[in-house]
Amino acid sequence: MPVVPQPRPAEAERAVPSRPSSLDPQQLGFTPRKPIGWLAPLLLLSTGLRALLAILFGAYMDKRELQNALDDDFFDHSATADGEIWLDYVADLGDGFDATYSIAWLLAQRELAVDGAVLPRGRLLLMGGDQVYPLASGDGYENRMKGPYRAALPEAPPGEPRPTLFALPGNHDWYDGLTAFLRLFARRKDGHIGGWRTEQRRSYFAVKLPGNWWLFAVDEQFGAYIDDPQLLYFERAARQVEPDDRVILMTPSPTWVKAEVHPEAYDAVDYFIRTILAPTGAQVRVLVSGDLHHYARYTGEDRELITCGGGGAYLLGTHKLPQRLVVPPRESMTRNRSRSREYDLVARFPDVRTSRRLSWGVFHRVPRRNAGFATMLGIIHTLTMLPMAGAARQGGSIQRLFSIPLVLMLVLILAGTVLFAKPPGAASSKHARHWILGVTHGLAQIALAAGGTWVWLRLPFQDWAWPGPFAIAAILYGPVIAVAATQLLALYLLVAGAFDVNLNELYAGQGIEDAKSFLRLHIDATGTLTIHPLGVHRVCHRWAADPDGEPHAPWLRPEQPLTVHRIEPPIVIAGPGTPHPGHATIPTARGGRE
Repeated sequence: MPVVPQPRPAEAERAVPSRPSSLDPQQLGFTPRKPIGWLAPLLLLSTGLRALLAILFGAYMDKRELQNALDDDFFDHSATADGEIWLDYVADLGDGFDATYSIAWLLAQRELAVDGAVLPRGRLLLMGGDQVYPLASGDGYENRMKGPYRAALPEAPPGEPRPTLFALPGNHDWYDGLTAFLRLFARRKDGHIGGWRTEQRRSYFAVKLPGNWWLFAVDEQFGAYIDDPQLLYFERAARQVEPDDRVILMTPSPTWVKAEVHPEAYDAVDYFIRTILAPTGAQVRVLVSGDLHHYARYTGEDRELITCGGGGAYLLGTHKLPQRLVVPPRESMTRNRSRSREYDLVARFPDVRTSRRLSWGVFHRVPRRNAGFATMLGIIHTLTMLPMAGAARQGGSIQRLFSIPLVLMLVLILAGTVLFAKPPGAASSKHARHWILGVTHGLAQIALAAGGTWVWLRLPFQDWAWPGPFAIAAILYGPVIAVAATQLLALYLLVAGAFDVNLNELYAGQGIEDAKSFLRLHIDATGTLTIHPLGVHRVCHRWAADPDGEPHAPWLRPEQPLTVHRIEPPIVIAGPGTPHPGHATIPTARGGRE
């Protein structure tokens, strides 16, 4: 049976912390975090190990099987006073405070004025994955997601239906096997995050919407497979779907894009559509996902494929996106699959020119955002230079003593650069370019070490008594060579990105907080779905406490302009029984039309 939302007790509504008078974490109840330095050595090691464990042992810590014992109801939000509903979609949000809270603040506003249209706050807030970075934990969710969203909407707005929050886990939510995710979003029947209540009991959900629309959110668990309890859950929900209904399908990752390189990536989504939704006769009109941190839309004859991962994490460029996709890919090894259709890229944010321009910022952003990585490069180069200088000065048996650590350091550099290039399997068409670029990068770093050694041998410090040369190398040579090695890395990332190698690292290393995006969706009384893709060119970095605001008003207000714009014209998808009008109409105030 569907779950019908019930009002929360009045005493629960009053159980809200007092409004803070400053940005002090003791008053806020959480600690605003800086953006993550994605090239930090310990973070790279920790995240890599977690990802490896998740891949190797994901089936053993997969809590989706255990969720079979939890409530299996779908959720009914189809009954509204005017037959309409507004929804918000955001994904990839739990990174630095400024970017995350900027989007949360906009989502919490009662309405947004965009190009003359008034867009009310969504009755439902849909989070599409990766609600926290880099690893799921209680403290991580509290400081990077829950705290900022509670500060943006501390209480339910008076006199209005209480908005509801649904969350789908992404790969970062999965790194602890969903333990923290389920505790936050699915454990309590009276759960809430500030003014948003939480209803779901599992990591996946189905929601009935007005106008014969449905929302299905599928938890793929790293894209591996869809578990049997989840399939049974959606089979039960699909029995309520009518042939004339239309479906919005949420997935953790835009596998329609990733299938361009890995054709098997789309198999699980295709299987779900073919076996669960297709037998109902309903039409899947929209697929939406985050995971790639930008906005992009591909359109086909009867379906929109939307990536919107701009909720707060670092920006990922758009200039390397394929102009056309074939979904499902014809190269898929799946024996049974849906008919392949072509989809064209019709919109992206940021645009190609801006995306390319931002990629050149790698030279100044990577050293500034990743001091730990630069320090590591300085240490590696210093430890390479010392035995290289010794080998150049000495001969005979003494030279052999230096050759052992020197060879070890050279092997370390080459192995590290090749692994950093992440070569795919030999069957991949891009296998060779990863190896070539990785080895070339390693040889370039070794050449830099040789050049540094040549300079070092012409300085007077090498003739000082021990430990003088070592101390000078650590104090003087190390920092200088660290800067040079980091710039060489930045050059490698820029060149490799042009060949679709380390493109994610090119942008992750920069940690660009601007160019964020989210969706505001509207289903009107006729069943027409209008999707408003909204962008923010620049996030706010200066906030002021608002201790005298209304109980439901944000705790912090922006001291810099925080404006939202349309990424593209509204996407209009006709309701059941009418043709697809494309972009024929543009909604104005509260679903009206110009």
